[in-house]
Amino acid sequence: MAYLNENYLKLKAGYLFPEIGRRVAAFTSAHPEAASRLIRCGIGDVTEALPAAARDAMHAAIDELGDRTTFKGYGPEQGYDFLRVAIAENMFQARGLDVAADEIFVSDGSKCDTGNILDIFGQGNRLGIPDPVYPVYVDTNVMAGNTGDADSTGAYEGIHYLPCTEANGFMPDVPSSEEAPLDLIYLCSPNNPTGAAATREKLQAWVDYARQHGAVILFDAAYEAFITDPAIPKSIYEIPGARECAIEFRSFSKHGGFTGVRCAFTVVPKTLLGSTRDGRKMPLHPLWSRRMTTKFNGASYIVQKGAAALFSEAGKSEVNALIAHYLGNAAVLREAAQDAGLTSFGGVNAPYIWVKTPNNLGSWEFFDVMLHKLNVVVTPGAGFGAAGEGFFRISAFNSRANVIEVGRRLREEL
Repeated sequence: MAYLNENYLKLKAGYLFPEIGRRVAAFTSAHPEAASRLIRCGIGDVTEALPAAARDAMHAAIDELGDRTTFKGYGPEQGYDFLRVAIAENMFQARGLDVAADEIFVSDGSKCDTGNILDIFGQGNRLGIPDPVYPVYVDTNVMAGNTGDADSTGAYEGIHYLPCTEANGFMPDVPSSEEAPLDLIYLCSPNNPTGAAATREKLQAWVDYARQHGAVILFDAAYEAFITDPAIPKSIYEIPGARECAIEFRSFSKHGGFTGVRCAFTVVPKTLLGSTRDGRKMPLHPLWSRRMTTKFNGASYIVQKGAAALFSEAGKSEVNALIAHYLGNAAVLREAAQDAGLTSFGGVNAPYIWVKTPNNLGSWEFFDVMLHKLNVVVTPGAGFGAAGEGFFRISAFNSRANVIEVGRRLREEL
């Protein structure tokens, strides 16, 4: 008898984005005349061409693989040195941050890394997860057996939900001293889905809390490239003490338009320690290295050459242009939502606009309004957690023409 991992049976309904796809497919099947008018502002997938610097580097890498003298087979599971050094120098050391190349582990996506990181943590950790937030944090803990069943609201036993509300700027507050201490803390800045970016003071409070309680912060900075305010930290390692309590996840998906190319990395400082059941303090760096070398054969050479090219002068210029394009889209969408009488947040240091549903409609109800009436796909806030009910997310990843048209429909057709 082959027994199942019954933790998967605890998962509620389908994963958010496939469910959106199912509803959109049903709508276009029933209304084929609307298919050509449909504009997708739901899933956070990039739309613009890959930077030429990356394309040229990948073409050159393919040519290398076509010559026996420069052919590459298996590469280092942690990533090629040329990319790890480029990341360390350009994204951290250039900003005065103490991150070494060998503390960087290259992968094929932050979504994978934020789930796979659970391999190096034991059972019984008290989990702190923002609400609303990227669904992968919750679902992978359910799959790993770190939670109980979900209740009628969809909240899982074993997770301490950290509310992200208008009152706290959509970034979670440190728990009170009366609450049981957290062990693993997920933070996402700029936040997906709310578009909020954590202040230095907010992150310092979390770092101080983690160090006090021996907790580890899992810091998702996949959207750091969209931070234009110099007062807002791009990395958790800008905060004193973070090297002793935080792992950082970053991605080239939005930074360089690599959603389909696949390349990301995780930073695990050598100074970061965890505890064994008998109280010994052990470094996490060798555990993550062992996990990567055992379960992963490395991102492709071609992709890593493309990612490294983003740090060339031409690559940096093209990345800046991409980010400016999407932030320009965000400004158009935010202004249009406000003109339509909708209360909106985000869209400044992030590519997402977080909008209140009008007339107390549920977020899936308003998803249907946007789909059927405006033929625009958004993401219902309830899909990101119970605290997302009453909101929806609009993605700025699109062409400028499509974004302007969505703005027109919001103003004139809603």
